[in-house]
Amino acid sequence: MVKSILKYLFFVWAMLFTKALKAQDNENAIIFHITSAHTSFPDTGRSKGHFYDGKLYSAQQHYQDSSVLIVVPKNLAANKKVDLIYWFHGWGNHIDSAAVRYELIKQFIASKRNAVLVLPETAFNAPDSYGGKLENKGEFKLLNNDVLNALKAKQLADKNCLPGNIILAGHSGAYRVMAFIIQNGGLPIEEAMLFDALYGQTDKFMDWLKGDRKHRFIHLFTNYGEGTLEESKHMVQLLADEKIAYIELEEKDLTKAILKNNRLIFIHSLKPHNDIINPTNFRLMLENSSFLKGMD
Repeated sequence: MVKSILKYLFFVWAMLFTKALKAQDNENAIIFHITSAHTSFPDTGRSKGHFYDGKLYSAQQHYQDSSVLIVVPKNLAANKKVDLIYWFHGWGNHIDSAAVRYELIKQFIASKRNAVLVLPETAFNAPDSYGGKLENKGEFKLLNNDVLNALKAKQLADKNCLPGNIILAGHSGAYRVMAFIIQNGGLPIEEAMLFDALYGQTDKFMDWLKGDRKHRFIHLFTNYGEGTLEESKHMVQLLADEKIAYIELEEKDLTKAILKNNRLIFIHSLKPHNDIINPTNFRLMLENSSFLKGMD
């Protein structure tokens, strides 16, 4: 009886896993995984796991995965430089589940940007925003080197190709690792796209915005993020105090022209926390970024 149940559970797991892999398939993309010593984990800060809400999330199950998912358009032109979009997932996800759940690959390829989408693993299926090693000085630069070397090894980028514009994007708990990369990563970040993700670390985003008036910041937020609405209001007040121009609007009023012509944008959505990325919002942000070029 027990063996039959285990066999059945394994069958269900295998079917779901296969379905997840197929959901990532895209005829216009080359999709592969690498591992890097410069992802978030393993890290000493979670060597004993992490307690949250009375439950232990063990290091072995949640803080050992150093995978990186890389998505390359089949007609990518990566000669002298290549633009890179890094996506960081939120709580209770991992890179593959986030790619499927939020249709990130589909939206990225549909945007027809001449760039590479990169999803580094952070806390695997855990309620945790800690960025691990990626909070350390220069660690993100080393991760980026690994990504470029992987592209070159697969002959998807020229052997002398350098990083071009770098954009950070993420959902929910991704705010923390994004902020630390902006502060400590060792590479210039041109744009940050937050999807219901501004829970804190606002001082780091503010310093970055004040440091270069070309930097772009977009926050699409809801009433359901349990803090993102309040923190958006706080950041807007800080911008007003610094006399830095920004725009606030409802999602229903968002247009391509607004995205193209404004540097700092706060967009209030009536959608639930997990619905604001699908089906086209990530694509819309990419298509109208001033730092990304379309395919020839």
